[in-house]
Amino acid sequence: MTETIQPMTTAARYVAVWNEPDAAARRAAVAELWTPDATEFVDGGTRHHGHEELTDRVTEAYEAFVGSGRFTVTGADDVTAHGDIVAFTLQLTTSDGKVGWAARVFLLLGADGLIEEDYQLVVQPLAA
Repeated sequence: MTETIQPMTTAARYVAVWNEPDAAARRAAVAELWTPDATEFVDGGTRHHGHEELTDRVTEAYEAFVGSGRFTVTGADDVTAHGDIVAFTLQLTTSDGKVGWAARVFLLLGADGLIEEDYQLVVQPLAA
């Protein structure tokens, strides 16, 4: 990991992209966070590869959870890093502060600080 990679900044930018209401800004944020050939791995075997699929994934999540007014995406203030790996908890939080869903996120970063691999492992499923 290069000295320019800041785990707290990476995690904050990751959380922010899921809350971004503007489609153009969201697309730009994806390009600024993930490498062009990055892959996100989600529980259940789902994969999203490359900027287009990642942008679609973030947009779908935004529309379903944040844009609908149901949740805000938050972090749990538990960012840790080891070498080129950044780990933290991602949450869907209601307006009254209750966590409706949570996943442990592991990001494998390249030397440039961009995400090459993104793993979301659900630790609290969304209630039906």
